[in-house]
Amino acid sequence: MGGPGGSEMETEEGEDRTPLLKESQPGTVPACCSARYNLALLAFFGFFLLYALRVNLSVALVDMVEPNTSLAKNATSNVCPEHSSTINVPRNTTGEKYSWDADTQGWILGSFFYGYIITQIPGGYLASKIGGKLLLGFGIFGTSVFTLLTPLAANLGVGYLIAVRALEGLGEGVTFPAMHSMWSSWAPPLERSKLLSISYAGAQLGTVVSLPLSGLICYYMNWIYVFYIFGALGVLWWFFWMWLVSDTPETHRSISHAEREYILSSLKDQLSTQKSVPWRPILESLPLWAIVVAHFSYNWTFYTLLTLLPTYMKEILRFDAQENGFLSALPYFGCWLCIILSGQIADYLRQNQNLSTVCVRKCFTLIGMIGPAVFLVAAGFIGCNYALAVAFVTISTTLGGFCTSGYSINHLDIAPSTLFFTPCTG
Repeated sequence: MGGPGGSEMETEEGEDRTPLLKESQPGTVPACCSARYNLALLAFFGFFLLYALRVNLSVALVDMVEPNTSLAKNATSNVCPEHSSTINVPRNTTGEKYSWDADTQGWILGSFFYGYIITQIPGGYLASKIGGKLLLGFGIFGTSVFTLLTPLAANLGVGYLIAVRALEGLGEGVTFPAMHSMWSSWAPPLERSKLLSISYAGAQLGTVVSLPLSGLICYYMNWIYVFYIFGALGVLWWFFWMWLVSDTPETHRSISHAEREYILSSLKDQLSTQKSVPWRPILESLPLWAIVVAHFSYNWTFYTLLTLLPTYMKEILRFDAQENGFLSALPYFGCWLCIILSGQIADYLRQNQNLSTVCVRKCFTLIGMIGPAVFLVAAGFIGCNYALAVAFVTISTTLGGFCTSGYSINHLDIAPSTLFFTPCTG
């Protein structure tokens, strides 16, 4: 990066010319039971619950709204025929039903993101001041508490429900900046793709599990238990996180001396002691703005599908509640597998095949952007071919998993010490 802050935000090319782990030997510090991989595992479960708390309303809302309310106003929708003449009546119909039209449902589903966008950049700044452990922990804890209050808010009125969802978004908005801040102190450069892909793969698996599980809970129990179960699990996770995690290797209570030295020595040329923020170099950095554009573009598609896919499955493709949950989860199962595998492949290419970090990040971002775009556009032209519709959406979302080892962790490559801005712009 050019400008007076060049030493603060290292260029990708500079990193590629410098051996990142000059003092480390393969196998010196095993991954099994290590503090850094324990952190990745706890983060995995944290993001698992984070996305479960985020998407459960998308499924529950289908059961909360009176039948055909969405289509009453939109008479131009091209709806596919029923899959069979037999109407599948849910076994449990005790849940409260609300007369919310399509516009109201849109406000309910979108309100989360109005809160989410507010705390992105402040979340990154706070992480640099108070540490990622507290910020991530209380972000998920707060979201869990508001999830527990969701049924009460729905009974009080749609305005209360929108407010609660916006507050959940405020809590979740700090989580990714906080996690990036922690990994800047914990992740050895040649393990970044693996560690971060493990952590963030929890988000995809949380979606995979929560979508069908929420459908089953609505079918056999009551939609209110969707919020009670996931909210309680989030509070339980918070206790383990606060007990077992530390912000840095230096403050960890049970890390081995060998692992602490391994992490610190691998990062000694990566982190800066400069306290001031190099605002001008940040704003003038083309690599930074490339990451911003990539974040915006990918997240636009990802969150649109994440929020509205269950509604599309029900209202257009006409799948019932059980099928809806499982088929809506299928794309994210593929994405989860892709994230895990692509993280391993990316670090293998960098470490063993001598491919530059720039080359790996660009190639993985290209696959994760172009592939999903092609299949998602194709899905709009296949009509009511149910198998192709589900297959194309699944392939599209699966290929997006390559982005996790592309632009998604490129912040740590170009600016490991200035993370409060870069991961917050999606």
